[in-house]
Amino acid sequence: MSETGSTAVILAAGEGKRLTPLTNRRPKPMLPVVNKPLLEHVLESVIEAGIEDIVFVVGYERDRIQTHFGNGDAWDVSIEYVSQEKQLGTAHAVQQAASHVDGDFLVLNGDRIIDSSAVADVRAAMTQSTDAVMAITRIPEPKTYGVVTLSGDQIVDIVEKPKEALDSNLINAGVYAFSQNVFSTIENTPAASDGEYRLTDVLLRLSDAGTISPVRYDGWWLDVSYPWDLLSVTGQVLDQEGGGTNGSIGKGAHVDPAAHIAPTASVGYNTVIGRGSTVADNVRIEPNATITRSVIFPDATIKAGAVLTDCIVGANATIGANVTATVSTTSVVTNGEIHEDVKFGSLIGDNTVVGGAASLSPGTILGNDVIIGEGAVVSGTVADETEIRRC
Repeated sequence: MSETGSTAVILAAGEGKRLTPLTNRRPKPMLPVVNKPLLEHVLESVIEAGIEDIVFVVGYERDRIQTHFGNGDAWDVSIEYVSQEKQLGTAHAVQQAASHVDGDFLVLNGDRIIDSSAVADVRAAMTQSTDAVMAITRIPEPKTYGVVTLSGDQIVDIVEKPKEALDSNLINAGVYAFSQNVFSTIENTPAASDGEYRLTDVLLRLSDAGTISPVRYDGWWLDVSYPWDLLSVTGQVLDQEGGGTNGSIGKGAHVDPAAHIAPTASVGYNTVIGRGSTVADNVRIEPNATITRSVIFPDATIKAGAVLTDCIVGANATIGANVTATVSTTSVVTNGEIHEDVKFGSLIGDNTVVGGAASLSPGTILGNDVIIGEGAVVSGTVADETEIRRC
């Protein structure tokens, strides 16, 4: 048997439809958190745990991932790629990596930020008498994840997104170690009713056989499922690691210590960049703007006097002078789902133009390539390539 957990398989094939329009042109793992992709945060945790051989399972918009990470030389590791051509579930994704791993190996989700201790502890718990190890963590509201029920130190049930409340707030943390036996278990596990082959079902089979061990993890566990999660996760990372003021900062501008400005960005005079905000490469923010708890993607332009709170501004978008986008607790519709009591400002898609003095109501989502005319008042969800003019 090779060194336990010497290879990490990172699942990065998903699209992330609940994050549309942000994921219409980029895979979910490439969404930026403090100006680097979610997937890069995962990779760094794996490397910090002492693993140097990485396999990325890619699929949707795979070129974005491969162009950014290449063969891993920039991180002094080896990165290989396997493709999941059809999105047939997490177990199916793991199966694609079978020919790239030898002996025990690790598996991680590529869109959740975790501490390297989770990786190291799961790796250390793997023994020759164990077929699988799974990290579990405790969160206040577990119902949107895989809820885990324990009896002593044995996993007795895993329920994916339960419709009814369960007497457990432990969830599957998305960090695993497997022996080679997992591949035969995947082959013998039928698809769910929706046609997907889920790792949850495979884990239940291993649990029934008594060959899966839980590892409790109480560290950092940050998930981006919806657009507003990108804001909260960005804020948590900035609070934990601190920000950074780079780029060109104009006279009288104020950048909060818990904000991050990329080296090629420019911030105009008397502009305020508030706590929890990130400004990406080649962004231009003109004078007297106020940006609070917002994520600005690369190549965007925010003109003079604009006020953005709890907003996401897509790549190459333009926000006109004196635009206001405020925040409150509201209802937001994304991917056909209605979410009540969400604290959110607005999402402005890639290449969208918002004209001067326009007003975006809380919960507004503008698709990609949208044009909003000067002085227009906009709310709700606006589809890609729509044009709205002031009446």
